[in-house]
Amino acid sequence: MRLFVLDGLMRPDFDPQPTLQDGSLLLRPLAAGDLEPLFAVAKDPAVWAGHPAKDRYKREVFEPHFDTLLASGDTLAVCRTTDREIIGCARYYEAPDHPESISIGYTFLGRAFWGGQTNHTMKSLMLAHAYDCVDTVWLHIDPMNIRSQKATAKLGAVLVKEGPLTLGGKRGIWQSWRLDQDVWARI
Repeated sequence: MRLFVLDGLMRPDFDPQPTLQDGSLLLRPLAAGDLEPLFAVAKDPAVWAGHPAKDRYKREVFEPHFDTLLASGDTLAVCRTTDREIIGCARYYEAPDHPESISIGYTFLGRAFWGGQTNHTMKSLMLAHAYDCVDTVWLHIDPMNIRSQKATAKLGAVLVKEGPLTLGGKRGIWQSWRLDQDVWARI
């Protein structure tokens, strides 16, 4: 049995950096060489407009964030299958408000991929992998990020609570959304 570290805690039988693929997307472990192509997506200020780190489009702000994502060992680069171009990233993590859980977050996609099937396809791949290990997945969203709230609700997730939480080393007010496997199966 392999054991994987998830934000410093051990969780049996869960690989936080799998390679997942369907017809249009490839999700693969984030690598050091992904800095430039991922920054090409992240340098658009609109990507961060609904996020607490609104200045993450600046290289000097993005690079330390990228280093954190890379060091986490649980971040996936999101790529088109046609040309392997990186169009964003997402991450598995264990949230402090739900010990031994699996959460999906730290997600961003290039604007060209908003409003279509990309987020749903990416989350479908990630959820299927997570549901092999748990029955519930959590997502945490800034209360001001209406776009992410709408996308998360479309997945079938429900808002459980809003309150103070430390994520990514920063304390703030976050919404906790729950998506149970049986609900997902019906969507």
